[in-house]
Amino acid sequence: MSVTAFPGLKGEATREFDFSPYADFSAACDAVLTYLRQRVGFSLWVVTRTDGEDWIVLQSRDEHYGIHPGDVFRWAESLCVRMAEGVGPHVAPRIREVPAYVTAEFARRFPIEAYIGVPLTLEDGSLFGTLCAFDPVPQPADVAVELPTVKMLARLLSSMLSQELHVSEDARRTERTQVEAEVDAVTDTVNREGWERLLGLEEERCLRYGHAACVVSVDLDDFATLAHEGAEAIEDVLHMTAAALRHSCRANDVVAHVGDDEFAVLAVECDFPSGGRLLRRIERALIDRGIKASIGIAVRDPQRGLDRAWRDAQKAMFERKRTRSARRA
Repeated sequence: MSVTAFPGLKGEATREFDFSPYADFSAACDAVLTYLRQRVGFSLWVVTRTDGEDWIVLQSRDEHYGIHPGDVFRWAESLCVRMAEGVGPHVAPRIREVPAYVTAEFARRFPIEAYIGVPLTLEDGSLFGTLCAFDPVPQPADVAVELPTVKMLARLLSSMLSQELHVSEDARRTERTQVEAEVDAVTDTVNREGWERLLGLEEERCLRYGHAACVVSVDLDDFATLAHEGAEAIEDVLHMTAAALRHSCRANDVVAHVGDDEFAVLAVECDFPSGGRLLRRIERALIDRGIKASIGIAVRDPQRGLDRAWRDAQKAMFERKRTRSARRA
């Protein structure tokens, strides 16, 4: 940390000033929320991410509501969606005077009497999330004078976010390169060790930016029967399965051979609808190649993480396998 003192200044000016850059977007959000809480007041300040129907809390400074990072609410029920749509003001010292806010489900669930909210946007102008505040007590009308400061800080966070997302994309490519030594020799996909490492790295990214992600578990049917045909037959099927999965996925997704007859796919920045389309592409690719397999998919829950999503996908896959076996019997 670089700290600079200015000699010759007296009183308040003799304090040391920290001019070192923030380590990342998360650290900057933490500093902004702390500053706004001290300067403006309000019991809760949050940085959020909108993702489909979800409104995800990335960072919070809370002294009243019990709202924490990782909490997920419905975007459609928030006050912020109405602010972003332009039907409510950025500052509402008394939300009882703003019909668009007082009727929001979020305001019915929590004791909210005052609100501040501004959007966080990406460089293409699309909405990423919001910087907003809530208080259970009506605020004086002159709190609106703080809006230019809140807007400026939100814009700075948006600028930092856009740059960091570019860096994050480069980091993904570097991570893929670094696991070249952790590749399964038979399928030329990531092996179990590489899979677990990339899963952990992507989870860190999801926590920081609120990204969605899906995990797919694929288990080959009748693998024991196939084993009687010899090693070459097994390798042929594994090769074809890996090819089918790579053909179905996007460039940034991860395909891994995690067990003798089990594959896994990590679909990054992939929500539930996109995950459903991915699942259908995988099913079609396997059928086209004559491969019989049981498949399960799970979407990352922000409060449970990718490791849990993988277990849930495996559970769904095994349930499907049992169902298919029962039908054949």
